[in-house]
This record gives sequence, structure tokens and C-alpha cells, in this order.
Amino acid sequence: MQDPLNPSLTDEQRLQYLISGISDYAIYMLDPSGRIASWNAGAQSLKGYAPQEILGQHFSHFYTPEDQAGGLPARALAHALAHGKYEAEGWRVRKDGTRFWANVVIDAIHDEQGKLLGYAKVTCDVTQRKQAEDALRESEQRFRLLVQGVTDYAIYMLSPEGVVTNWNVGAERIKGYSHDDIVGSHFSRFYTDEDRGAGLPARALGTAAREGRYEAEGWRQRKDGSRFWAHVIIDAIQGDDGKLLGFAKITRDLTEKKQAQEALEQAQLALFQSQKMESIGQLTGGVAHDFNNLLSVLASGLELLSLSRSGSGSDAKTIDSMRRAIDRGATLTQQLLAFARQQPLQPETRSINRLISGFESVLRRAGHSGIEFAFQLDSQAGSAVVDAARFESALLNLVVNARDAMPEGGTLRLETAQVALAEGEVTGLAAGPYVRVAVADTGTGMAPETLRRAFEPFYTTKETGKGTGLGLSQVYGFIKQSGGEVLIDSAPGAGTTITIYLPAAGTQDREAAHGGSETVLIVEDEPDLLDVASALFISMGYDVATAASGQEAKNVLASRDVDILFTDIVMPEGVNGIELAEYTRAHYPGVKLMLASGYPPPKLGLEGAQLGDYTFVSKPYRLSDLARGLRSAGQGGRGRPEAARVQGG
Repeated sequence: MQDPLNPSLTDEQRLQYLISGISDYAIYMLDPSGRIASWNAGAQSLKGYAPQEILGQHFSHFYTPEDQAGGLPARALAHALAHGKYEAEGWRVRKDGTRFWANVVIDAIHDEQGKLLGYAKVTCDVTQRKQAEDALRESEQRFRLLVQGVTDYAIYMLSPEGVVTNWNVGAERIKGYSHDDIVGSHFSRFYTDEDRGAGLPARALGTAAREGRYEAEGWRQRKDGSRFWAHVIIDAIQGDDGKLLGFAKITRDLTEKKQAQEALEQAQLALFQSQKMESIGQLTGGVAHDFNNLLSVLASGLELLSLSRSGSGSDAKTIDSMRRAIDRGATLTQQLLAFARQQPLQPETRSINRLISGFESVLRRAGHSGIEFAFQLDSQAGSAVVDAARFESALLNLVVNARDAMPEGGTLRLETAQVALAEGEVTGLAAGPYVRVAVADTGTGMAPETLRRAFEPFYTTKETGKGTGLGLSQVYGFIKQSGGEVLIDSAPGAGTTITIYLPAAGTQDREAAHGGSETVLIVEDEPDLLDVASALFISMGYDVATAASGQEAKNVLASRDVDILFTDIVMPEGVNGIELAEYTRAHYPGVKLMLASGYPPPKLGLEGAQLGDYTFVSKPYRLSDLARGLRSAGQGGRGRPEAARVQGG
């Protein structure tokens, strides 16, 4: 066939001219052995060889030394021969030694009889494309490394439906799930049950899809079920056509920051409350003092008026009414002074448990038949320096308030314990040992507004005439004046717990409160012997308390401070002396123990070493026997003193 524009050109010539004129592709022929049989302008431009330099050379000349050593050129021809075509990409070498990334196609050429004539080879320089792909791949790799290296943020992708598609190290650290645990799961599993029930995950994705971004803070849940406060950002990821591809989600754990912020807010609130109560206290104290002065003038004038009058019936009634009004006013000023922490106190070191036990009958009578009392007094609660009468009055106020909160009945629990507070654990109290007294009821509880103002004087939610609003303010003022603190925990329908903290008294405080004099409890069922023993101890400078039985002795131990227990072993009934000693050692470890008997019978189990656990004095005893026994008891009450001899009768 001839070209109509140039009839003298054959098809082969036209093809040769076409191939020769192509400059962007290296197109050349190889003979069956791989030697170069033709060379176009594109090959010269791409590889740098002129035709006379390269024709007859083996095409492996363009391969890198590594590929040549690996036999790649021969494998390429073998593949083309076996399959008709070979296509690959790889590094090739120009004449000047520089390398380029080549896309290579080798086609096997056969004649009509199927004989191999050689190979057609087309090479294209795709270095720029490879560099772009490598740059993109490196960028993606750097991004993956960056995301995976972030440990303070959970960074992961979601499908348009909210399914987790990848997972970084930060997400694993914060949420506790490994990559295999979570990929393929819906992200709503991180939300709390309440938020899932309210449809929050779906709303979050809906907002992000609609507006492009969603940001919020809230509680999230870890794999172990624990919760953390999270700051969450969800960004919608869209393709070039605007189609939603998924979401990028970033979560940060702000629990510590939230706790610090809440602690600061609580501290500021406590400071404000303290300043407010201090201001109210100063105002109240000043008013109370001035009011007391006015009452004194009225009371004195009233006395003079009553002396100067004849005392007719109507005048006498008027004067009596005025006196009662003055008495009520005086009581009111004392209540105000209690809140203002200006009341006169008579502090002494007292066992809190014994104060409560001695006042228990009064507290029970303050309730009503529908209230069940539960006293849980820890034997290790210890002592505090308090005004006993004011402390009892404070307890009574708390019990009355609890009673009024349970008109239909309920449980009133009074507990004591010794606690060691850390610095800042209770606002306003230094670290150290404290006696804790808690009065808890199962009543109506307090609303937040009531709880916030509960200690303010004259603030009450009771009906008119049912309360002055000074009960809790008195308790607050007394405890603060005693160096302690009062806390209220309450919610509507959940009852109220009022907790008192008083600084625990040390041994030196206890000895100072006794004024150097110790109290001995004598337990003896024979009245005459009890009188004699009392006289002997009194003569040695001891304060004496007595009991005629083991049970009566337990009641005395619970109601007052005792330093020494001196008990007969044999009792006619109930608790015997050894049982009383064991009870005292368990519940009042600071009390010294002395046992006495004319003949300790074997059935009490007092033979040998067990009797040696106590200071023992035989009957009949003399003053010197008691003195030596007391010295032994003061050394720890263990072992037999010289005077503690066991006689056979």
C-alpha cells in the first residue's frame, strides 16, 4: 500500500519514519539473542547513546549492575518468549551513568510460521511519576508514624456509619482497647449507657456530617468499665466530589484537668462559704453582746421596779411576763454566741464514747416510737478536748433534727471512729488524728439550697413555731470553736448525715485533764470489802468509782474515764473478774488491770501463765500490797509482782 501524499513510501517505510520520529519513548528492536537491532530518536534522547554507539550491543547494557548480576535481562526475554509479552518497572542506566525509573514493555515478534524474529522493546521514563508516588508514600508513612507516635490523643478514623477503621497508640492507651479489639466495632461503645440511650453518638455523627465538625466534652468509658472526661472532635472527611468518605475522630483525656478545676471550684466555694459564715458570725456576735447588755439593763431595772412596788396582782403578772421574756432573750443570745464562737467553754479531755454512752438515754428519749436507734461506737475512737455539756447539747440538736426529718419513722445511726486525716482531706483541718462522730438518718433529706444554708442562723425550712433555725448553727459554732469541723451530706429522699471532726487528744492532754489524779474502778460484790478497798485507794490519792458486778462495771467504763480496774475474780453470777479484765483489755486498752481473790478456782482457767498475764493481789490485802500491785500495773500489767503472790486459801 502506498501513501496517497507520497506514493513512493511503503508501509514499512512509513512505520519506520513514525517510530524514528517519536522522542518521548525509546522504541527499538532486539534480535533473538537480545542484541539491539534498531534505535529511534526517543531511545537516543532517553538513554544518551547514538545509533552507532549502541547497535549490536546487548540490551542488558541498560540495566543496573545489581539487576545484571541477578539475571533480570535474561528472565525478561524468557518471560516475553513464553507469554508473548513482558512488562515491568525498574531502574535503568543512561550512558552518563545516571539512573531513571523506566516503564518497560517487551513483545516477542514471530513470522507467519511462528519463528522468533526478535523482540520489540518500548521504554518510557516515568521518574517524575515515581518521585511523586514516593513522595506521597513517604508523606503518608510520616503521617502514619506521627499519628501512631501520639500517645496523649486517641486519633482514629470512622466509616460513614461510625465503624472504627484504624486505631493509634494513644487510643489504645486512653481507651484500653487493642487494634484487634476495636477495629470493626461501632464507636458508640465508648459512650456511657446513659448517652447511648439518649442517642448522643448518632447526633454527634449527624452534626459532623451536616456542619463538617462536631466538638464536645463528656464522660466516656474505657474497656475496663472505668470512666474518663473526654474532649472530642469529629471532622467529616469528604472526597473531591463532596461525597462523605468517613470521619476523623480525636479524643483527649481531660479527667485530671476536670478534677483540678472542680477542686478549685470547691475550694473557692468553701472559701466563700467560710468568709460568709465568718462575717455572719462577727455580726451575730456583736448583736448578741449588745443585746445582752440591753437585757441586763432591763433585768436590773425590773428587779428595782419590783422592789419599789407593792406587788398588786396585775403588776406581778406583768413583771413575771417581762422576766420570762428576758430569760428567753438571754437564751437566744447564748445561742447566737454559740454560732459566733464566742460562748464561754470549759474544755476538758473526755472519752467521746463515754460521753455518748452516758447521754444515750437522753438521746433515745428525744426520738419517738417510730425511730430505731443504732449506736456503733468504735472502742478505739479515743478522747477529745471538749466542753462535755456543750457536746451533749450539740448531739441532742442533731438527734432532734434527725427525728423531725423522719415523721413516719426510720433509722437513726450514731457512729464514732478515730481517723487520720491527710492534708486537705477535710477543708479547714490540718493533717493528723481526729475523732469522728457521725449522726445519720433515713429521713427526707435536704435540697441543695437548704444544704448550702443549713448552718446559717435563723435559716429553717420547718413550719412557723416548729424551730428557731439556731440548732445547726449552734452545733457549727461550738465545733468550730473547739478546733473541729462539721460536714453535711444530704439529698432529697436519701436522708442526711452530719459528720463532726474533733482533734484527738494525746496522752499529755489526758494527764493534764486528770490534774495528776487517776481514777480506779473497784469491782467487789461484798459491800463491806468494797468500802474498805475504797478507803484504801482514797488514802493513796486516787479517785474512786465502784461497781457490785461485772455488768455494772461495764456500764461505768462506758460512761466515764477510768485509769485502773481493780476487780475481784469470783463473782456470784454473770461476768466474772477474768472475763471483765479481758473485756476491758480489748475495749479500753489504756486501762491498767489488777485482779484480787482469796482463792482463784481452777474452773476459771487461771492456772499458770494465764494468771501471770495480770497483776494479782491476794486477799486479804493490805495497803502495801495494793501499792506494790499498782506499781506493777503501771509497768504494763504483765508478769507477777513481788506482792502478787498466789496463796492457797
